[in-house]
Amino acid sequence: MYFEAELKGLKYKVDVVELRGTWKISIQKEGSDWQHYDISKKDYQRTESYYSFLFKGVSYLIDVIGKDTEYEVFTRNSFRNVRIFNDEMLLHESLKRGGSFGVEKDLRAGMPGKIIEIFVKEGESVKANKPILIMEAMKMENEMRSPRDLRIKEICVKQGDSVESGAVLVKFDEVEG
Repeated sequence: MYFEAELKGLKYKVDVVELRGTWKISIQKEGSDWQHYDISKKDYQRTESYYSFLFKGVSYLIDVIGKDTEYEVFTRNSFRNVRIFNDEMLLHESLKRGGSFGVEKDLRAGMPGKIIEIFVKEGESVKANKPILIMEAMKMENEMRSPRDLRIKEICVKQGDSVESGAVLVKFDEVEG
């Protein structure tokens, strides 16, 4: 299972693979190398309301409450607010922003998909929240909108194109005025 998380403004990529006797967990803090860990299933317990496991000889008790992307995690005597994004949530957050995390000069695909329709032309001025294009991903048609008032600098795709996650779809210029 792959997901991304945000804790105290820092972004992490997390990949968890369940094997017969262990979980292989890989974590990449933004700007850092991947770290890899194994957690033995014999050192793990789950109840209805919390998780307990041993990691590197230290006992952890974790309670998680939340839904959608917002979670409150209690561990080591403190609460932490964590935003968690699975593939579908990453797509929706990307679409809401008009691009991927922190990207302001272009519109990028949040995940692999197919371009269904393009509503703008190069050189056109576009108001905030105006539809730019429709991309089909995860068997859903998603309308991608302008994050702010801008000018379309370059359209990098055409109707019918299949795109990979992170592909630049449309490049923006600032509106002069």
